[in-house]
Amino acid sequence: MSGRLAIVGLGPGDERYLTPEADDALTVAEALYGYGPYLDRVPAREDQSRHPSDNREESARAKAALRHAAKGAEVALVSGGDPGVFAMAASVCEEIAAGPKAWRALDVEIVPGITAMHAVAARTGAPLGHDFCAISLSDNLKPWELVLKRLNAAAEGGFVVALYNPVSHARPWQLGDALARLARHLPAATPVIFGRAVGRGDESITITTLTEAPGVAADMATLVIVGSAETRLILREGRPPLVYTPRAVEKVSA
Repeated sequence: MSGRLAIVGLGPGDERYLTPEADDALTVAEALYGYGPYLDRVPAREDQSRHPSDNREESARAKAALRHAAKGAEVALVSGGDPGVFAMAASVCEEIAAGPKAWRALDVEIVPGITAMHAVAARTGAPLGHDFCAISLSDNLKPWELVLKRLNAAAEGGFVVALYNPVSHARPWQLGDALARLARHLPAATPVIFGRAVGRGDESITITTLTEAPGVAADMATLVIVGSAETRLILREGRPPLVYTPRAVEKVSA
């Protein structure tokens, strides 16, 4: 009997961001796997086993979920945000590609969720209203020189940039380096958004400029959006400003 593995996006935080499809996948699962704090977001049930693991154990977590599903079980592997964006879907695919033939016979479903960058953008206006990209500042799986190369290309190409994994205890300097690199190409007044724990009780949003951004605190619960040269700020009396990137740009030569 072939089992089933659903890789489920929980969204950015509160249960109201969980899609009906994701809720259905969690309901039918016999076993749940995931990073401990993410797994804690899913209400516990007596008829459902839970298998938490540490944040940096993606490969082992994916293998464990695949082995369980290969026994014929209904398994759900939870992921924050969307599982296909710097999350568990890629890890599972990597393990299937390198793993036993039985894993290729599994029914694998990727259940999308609201990403951190879309949640932060929605809180502040429409900063992703034109072309944008997402870059992880973690150099655990790629060299820092490649991160800098991609930041250069994104800024020169006029992309708004969503920065994932901006700061950790082991990487306290990389966000500052990334902002300095973007500042080589962008105006000092370029809007920068720091969205921390969006969708949770300790949510905070800070809107600043590229010049002031290095002084804003951030951690692994923070998503940073750096605007393009086209990104604008609308000041509103008594209300937070709106940040948006116009849909149209002046025609430029290729």
